Amino acid sequence: MEKAQLVVGFIRGPHGYSGECKVESTSGEYEHFVNLKEVTLQHGELSKEAKVESVSLGNAVAYVKFYGIDSDEEIKKLNRWEILVPRKYCKPLKKDEWYIEDLRNCTLVYKGDDPAALDAPTNVGTITDVLEGGGGYLLEVSLSESCDRKVLVPFRKEFIGKVDVKNGTVQLMHLWILE
Repeated sequence: MEKAQLVVGFIRGPHGYSGECKVESTSGEYEHFVNLKEVTLQHGELSKEAKVESVSLGNAVAYVKFYGIDSDEEIKKLNRWEILVPRKYCKPLKKDEWYIEDLRNCTLVYKGDDPAALDAPTNVGTITDVLEGGGGYLLEVSLSESCDRKVLVPFRKEFIGKVDVKNGTVQLMHLWILE
């Protein structure tokens, strides 16, 4: 099921003293921030709607000013809050790209080399989160065989095959990575 809103960035502190903040993009691209008019700011269970007053782009950062937030002290209270927007305002996807949110709750499946197994893939577990690691992203997987065991699988072509977010499956290439 598609999420209605996705995280597009994080507030990374004030920029000046008038309520403008630095925003880090989750995609690494910033052009889509210029078109934002309304966003949801979220931190854990807390959330609030905010109207965007202005956006300017810097070098690997966006500077965003929200209506009604007029001091650096107010921005400091929002440091590390997520910025969520409707999917249509997110960075457009290219072929073989996915939003991280769409990978969460997908089933990790193993099809193996046996042609007969292609029709009946083994359910390995559920992707519960996607984490940033030193060498790229890691899929946090809650294994089907154990309620309390989670493993991290590198989200790299050597370990991950076909990603089908429409059907909610991600193919694991090698079972040994789970050991």
